[in-house]
Amino acid sequence: QVQLVESGGGLVQAGGSLRLSCAASGSIFNINDMGWYQQAPGKERELVATISIRGSTNYADSVKGRFTISRDSAKNTVYLQMNGLKPEDTAVYYCNADIQTGTYVRNVYWGQGTQVTVSS
Repeated sequence: QVQLVESGGGLVQAGGSLRLSCAASGSIFNINDMGWYQQAPGKERELVATISIRGSTNYADSVKGRFTISRDSAKNTVYLQMNGLKPEDTAVYYCNADIQTGTYVRNVYWGQGTQVTVSS
């Protein structure tokens, strides 16, 4: 069984910073891409950033230059450093990971979500 556990959300004023963490645990053989998504009230879940096993990154246009995704493969953890936060960044943030649990077994797993609220 694989679990992703997020932490680091909270309430912050506009212009402030937060760092989200997401740790994967369980029977993990290998972790491929990892990523962060956001879901604001009444909206679809949207991509924020992804990072490959080799460290290649991809960002939504709305967060480029403000957010940085990174990973610590030894700890099976992905991070999202969020700077210059704006009220429109308010959402529940979910991490996901493409995880291989066996030679031929591979699935995408999601965390439970962490709330980020940015006040104006």
